[in-house]
Amino acid sequence: QVQLVESGGGSVQVGGSLRLSCAASVSIDSLNGIGWYRQAPGETRQMVASIHIGGTTNYRDAVKGRFTISRELAKNTVSLQMGNLRPEDTAVYFCNAYARREGEFYDYWGQGIQVTVSS
Repeated sequence: QVQLVESGGGSVQVGGSLRLSCAASVSIDSLNGIGWYRQAPGETRQMVASIHIGGTTNYRDAVKGRFTISRELAKNTVSLQMGNLRPEDTAVYFCNAYARREGEFYDYWGQGIQVTVSS
């Protein structure tokens, strides 16, 4: 079982920055991918950014150029640097990791952390 613990959320004004961190209970190298999703009230959960085995990254179009995902393998953490924040970035952000083992797919989630952007 993989445990993911998020930190770094909070409230910020439009145009501000926040950095989210996710600490994994296992070596990130042992995972096929890790990243961030978000869910605003009344909306479905959506992928924000992810980093995959080998280091390739994916971003939601709405955050490209504003958010950067990175990982520290020695600390088993993945971070999301968020800049030029907008009210529509307000959501609960979840750390997600996945792994494929012997044909099985495993999906892990953190508890979520609130990010609020106010104008």
